[in-house]
Amino acid sequence: MYSMKAVCKETNMPYETLKFYCNERLVPNVKRNSNNYRVFDDEDIAWIKSLSCLKKCGMSIAEMKEYVALCLQGEKTIPERKLMLHHRKKILLEKLQEINNSIEYIDTKQKFYDDVLTGKRPYPSNLIKISND
Repeated sequence: MYSMKAVCKETNMPYETLKFYCNERLVPNVKRNSNNYRVFDDEDIAWIKSLSCLKKCGMSIAEMKEYVALCLQGEKTIPERKLMLHHRKKILLEKLQEINNSIEYIDTKQKFYDDVLTGKRPYPSNLIKISND
């Protein structure tokens, strides 16, 4: 069994976040020791790592609660859980495309600036008006 502090270290999760997840019942079946402190087993740690991943994927607390509720209902809810994950993946792929587009823009700009600095091309600016008088 692991203490809250040990779980936080193992999962790289702030203590306050783990406490919040427990209070919000995102970590079901939390056990307590003889001093009434929360204790966790290996399955709990695996689940908490899953919660961290869901959060990093952009799931809201409400969505995570829905996902947990479905998981607690067992195998019959797998199609609903798959649908939730599919929706989240679609959103992540859209964000990934936006990030890739941004990286491509930066790469293009850096090449342009390199070409200007090496004299391979002139520096036209969309912001600075240069008169040809």
